Amino acid sequence: MALSRLLLLCMVASEVWDAETRPIDFVCDRESRRDLNTVAEMEAALADCDVLKTLPSPIQLPCIKVHKASWERKSAQEKRKDIAVSLGALTGSVRVVRTLSQPGCASTLLERLEHTVNNYLHIVTHLDITGSVESPVLSCTPQSTHSLSTVLWTFSRLLTGKLEWLMADLTHRCP
Repeated sequence: MALSRLLLLCMVASEVWDAETRPIDFVCDRESRRDLNTVAEMEAALADCDVLKTLPSPIQLPCIKVHKASWERKSAQEKRKDIAVSLGALTGSVRVVRTLSQPGCASTLLERLEHTVNNYLHIVTHLDITGSVESPVLSCTPQSTHSLSTVLWTFSRLLTGKLEWLMADLTHRCP
């Protein structure tokens, strides 16, 4: 138990950014975004787990399908809200499943995933994008899964798809 807590502490500490970092730094530095994306490491850790990869409760998957023309017509505020709603639903769903999970490898991975999703949610919600969006409209009907590997794959697609497209839209603000 103490070893797993120490491992978790090391993982979290290795992902903490400098306190001076601002969301615009995230927009302007693609390498930092790539470094923050630890999904491949979590997938490798999942492969090393000797536990059943079926979760005790389903996790709501983020919407990752994009109709390119519809996405391009959205304002930056709408794109940010779409991503934030997906991240918020994912973190809430992961938190529920984590509380139902037995202590061990899967629980540690779920805690790490929750922390990572919360980091992205914090960054996305603090991007300096002016304007308002009346109500969030999801770009799909959310699906759920009992498979942690499917959750990780879908989260990775959200980061490399919609989030990267939003960052590309905002790069004009980079110094």
